[in-house]
Amino acid sequence: MDITDIPLFAMLKSRMGYLTERQRVIAQNVANADTPNYMPQDLKQYSFQSHMAAVAPPPGPMSVAVTSPMHIAHTATSPNPPKVRSRKTLDTETTLDGNSVVLEDEMLKLTDTRMNYEAAVSFYQKSLNLLKMAARPPSR
Repeated sequence: MDITDIPLFAMLKSRMGYLTERQRVIAQNVANADTPNYMPQDLKQYSFQSHMAAVAPPPGPMSVAVTSPMHIAHTATSPNPPKVRSRKTLDTETTLDGNSVVLEDEMLKLTDTRMNYEAAVSFYQKSLNLLKMAARPPSR
């Protein structure tokens, strides 16, 4: 049995791979901060929902089980809750040579990526320690 057979570890490995690639893209943006007409790049946001949709089919409609006539009746809620929409803002700091890399923004992205990576590594290590503890024979 390989440790990546466990879905949690496979997901964490995937997350760390994404963050590693994002760090590479951000470093490339910083390296091209003086390149004329360079547009900064970023990876598509990694989301838990998209990962779960790829791994498991969406659940079907669920109903409430009524075990007593004294229970409160289930009221139907809206099946499609309002979706949050994000606005795409245009970068306002394009230089005269057409370069639109903002070093401060790239450093913020880099710091965020590093913190997320460290959190994923910490969770990976804690999960591994939990497995090791579960595999140990009981002490007497």
